Amino acid sequence: MKHQYFGDINDYRKYGLLRVLQSNGDRKLLVVWMLTADDDGRDGGRRSYLQAPAEWQEHDPELFATLASLLRSTGRPRVSYIEQSGLLSNSSFFSEPVPDSREGRVAWRQGLLEAADDADLVFLDPDNGIEVPSRPIGRKGSSKYVAWYEIEALWAAGCSILIYQHFRREDRDLLSNKLVADLQRLTRATLVEAFRTAHALFLLAAQERHEPGFRGAMPLLHLRWANQIEQVGQAKKPLWLHAGY
Repeated sequence: MKHQYFGDINDYRKYGLLRVLQSNGDRKLLVVWMLTADDDGRDGGRRSYLQAPAEWQEHDPELFATLASLLRSTGRPRVSYIEQSGLLSNSSFFSEPVPDSREGRVAWRQGLLEAADDADLVFLDPDNGIEVPSRPIGRKGSSKYVAWYEIEALWAAGCSILIYQHFRREDRDLLSNKLVADLQRLTRATLVEAFRTAHALFLLAAQERHEPGFRGAMPLLHLRWANQIEQVGQAKKPLWLHAGY
């Protein structure tokens, strides 16, 4: 995650998904920004949706209005604005920038696990997604990825996990299927699901005690975000059918 992305269309969908997942139950959410330095790229400029409220605000009116207000009234975009907004209920935040060096990453991981000590759901928000062979941890640019061993450690600590994954230059269905299968093998979770937007995947692995709450939240996701956040359907049945809808 980079500060420059704050409030863009991907952010709107991302916070919308988190708000849905937090709508059913009292789970403690830890948002792990996985911050990296801003750059001169054009990423983060996708905010034209805020100029079309008739089309976009219906998905989550409170979220839409707050993001629009924050971007009008503040200067340079910062993720701290969402931390202070109260839009994400029962939440805490881990904002330490992610280092590239292996030694720095070890210390960052320790801080992450300490921050997740009392969390039920951990949202990992790397620039690109789950690690790839071309960017092993310790190499320049590896800060843009979450490591499998970090996911495994959070799972072992009893946390459900939601992971941001940017689409790579490969078939999207194949990528989704592969990552869901990899996540299921790692966690042995009975509920592993992917949610797809126009630009990204969100991968969910749920601890057994959290499954009823996540399943119960799916009708709201379908109602609010049916045209923007698609449940890919990796589970045997859509989650709202599990919930009896």
